[in-house]
Amino acid sequence: MTAQIIDGKAVAAAVRNDVKEEVTKLRAQGFVPGLATVLVGARPDSVSYVTSKRQACAELGIESYHNELPENISQDELLALINKLSADSKVHGILVQLPLPKHINEELILGAVDINKDVDGFHPINVGKLGMKGREPLFAPCTPAGVIELLDRIGAKISGSRAVVLGRSNIVGLPASLLLLGRDATVTICHSRTKDIAAVCREADIIVAAIGKPKFVTAEMVKPGAYVIDVGVNGIPVLNPDGTPAISEKTGKPKQKLVGDVDFDAVKEVAAAITPVPGGVGPMTIAMLMKNTLRGAKHAFGLL
Repeated sequence: MTAQIIDGKAVAAAVRNDVKEEVTKLRAQGFVPGLATVLVGARPDSVSYVTSKRQACAELGIESYHNELPENISQDELLALINKLSADSKVHGILVQLPLPKHINEELILGAVDINKDVDGFHPINVGKLGMKGREPLFAPCTPAGVIELLDRIGAKISGSRAVVLGRSNIVGLPASLLLLGRDATVTICHSRTKDIAAVCREADIIVAAIGKPKFVTAEMVKPGAYVIDVGVNGIPVLNPDGTPAISEKTGKPKQKLVGDVDFDAVKEVAAAITPVPGGVGPMTIAMLMKNTLRGAKHAFGLL
């Protein structure tokens, strides 16, 4: 069989449309959701991410408050800004773009964000609540929440399923496993010290791959009919027919293409459904950020 290809762009568009409709209704009542972004330095990838988030706000009717700071800003100055935004009633979500410069304590800064405005879901209290029964946080981290949204939208049965999460990062692997556990899946987390990962994966009804290794998950590792969600984004060289690296005429550098942690072409012949890279989980992250910002606003307005 050939797997259903899960269109992350289409699902993200549906989520964003739902958010836009709710924001329009809120604004008609005089309630205006607001998201503050904090960018330290000018890393090209970080600038691109923040620009995309601001554009999404504009499209959906969410006010965007951008704070662009020099890379050499002191930790105390950054902390003062976070405290100011936490106290600002116009701001319902605070997004601190990571990574931060090495001289700044990332844990300290993220911990200073008001948990009621922690739309990234990175505050230790919000993450902790994910792992506790009856302690649902106001926000879940955006990419893992997007994984669950994709599974729900295609009708995957999570409750009672065997789920394997490859990777235990604070941003994806750990919160994804906690979200699946909270939905009554039986969850196994695999990492670099796990013995016989292939055997563990073959028992899974759901595989979430976030391990950062190109095409790590092969067809032989996937149980027929499993749902495979690929969170990985890896650059690999584009090769000429003779096996030598292809060179870009524009930059003079070796060409690269994006692939996930899953061998897509092989696994799609085994799985029931699979996300591509790009176009799978990626578009969901900003969509879920917008959904979290709306949720933060509704909480502040007493509408939850």
